[in-house]
Amino acid sequence: MTHFDVFNGDADGLCALHQLRLEQPIDSVLVTGVKRDIALLQRVAAGPGDSITALDISLDTNREALIALLDRGIRVEYFDHHYAGAVPERPQLTAHIDTAPGVCTGMIVDRHLGGRQRIWAVVAAYGDNLGAAAAQLAQPLALDATRLAALRELGETLAYNAYGETEADLVVAPADLYRLMRPHADPFTFMRDEGVFRKMSEGRRADLGLARAIQPEVVLAGAIVYILPDVAWSRRVHGVFANELTHAAPRLAHAVLTANAGGTFTVSVRAPLAKRTGADALCRQFAHGGGRAAAAGINQLPQEELPRFLRALGEAYP
Repeated sequence: MTHFDVFNGDADGLCALHQLRLEQPIDSVLVTGVKRDIALLQRVAAGPGDSITALDISLDTNREALIALLDRGIRVEYFDHHYAGAVPERPQLTAHIDTAPGVCTGMIVDRHLGGRQRIWAVVAAYGDNLGAAAAQLAQPLALDATRLAALRELGETLAYNAYGETEADLVVAPADLYRLMRPHADPFTFMRDEGVFRKMSEGRRADLGLARAIQPEVVLAGAIVYILPDVAWSRRVHGVFANELTHAAPRLAHAVLTANAGGTFTVSVRAPLAKRTGADALCRQFAHGGGRAAAAGINQLPQEELPRFLRALGEAYP
C-alpha cells in the first residue's frame, strides 16, 4: 500500500504537510509543484489499498480527478481553504475545508492537531499574508518580537520560493525543500542549519528590489495595477510583491501581472487588507482563474482580455 502526500508547493502547503508528518510520520510519495500548479490529483496513480492526503489545493479545481479516485475506492483526506464548491459526500473522503478569509490550510491542520505543532502554523499564516492571524496563533508560544520577526521572514521566504512558471524558475524545487524541512521540528534550527534558507532569503530581497523600481501601470479608484516584464525574477516575485503592496496601501486592492512569452499574463490579485473579500470571485470570471477571497489569481490571461479584467477589477473594488 502506498500513501501519497499531494500539496501546494508554497509556504502554506509545505507547513501544513510538515505539521501533519511531525505528528503522523509516514513514508509517502510526494506530489507537488510551483504555486500555480494545483491540478495535482490527476497525477496520482493510486491503486486499491492506497491512500492520499491533499493539502492546500482547490477541491473545485481537482474535482474530476478526486471523484475518479473515490470511485476506485481510494481513501482521501483533504485540507484546504480555497473555493471548493460542493464537497462530494463519499465515505472514502474526509474533508477539512474552511474558506474564511482569515484562515489558511496550515491553520486548519493546526486545528486538526490541537495545536501540537503550532509554530509551523504560525509560519504558514505569515507565508499566506495573514499577519494578524499569525500573531494571534503565536500568543501561547510566548515568542519575543525578534523570534516572531524571524518566523515572518521564514513564511514570506517559503512563499516567495513557490512562484514561477516552472520549477526551473525557483531557488529550490518544493519537494526537495520539504525534504530539507522534514528533520526540523524547530523552524529556528531550519533557518540556522540549512543553507537553502539563506539562498532563498537573499533571492527574495534582490527580486523585491527590482520589483519596487516598477511604476504602476494603471491606477483605479479602488485598485492599483502593476505589470512586470517576462523575466525569471518577475515570475518569482510577483506574489510576494503583491502582498507587500497590500500592506503599503491597505484600503486598496492590487493586481500584479507578469507578462508571459505566449502573449498572456500571469495575474495575482490581492483584496484590500481592510476588506479581504472578492478576489476569488473576480478571478473566477476568467479561464484559469481561482483562489480565495483575500488572494487569488489567473494563470493565463490573454492580452486581449486585459481591458475586461481592468473593468472587472474596478467593479469589484470601486
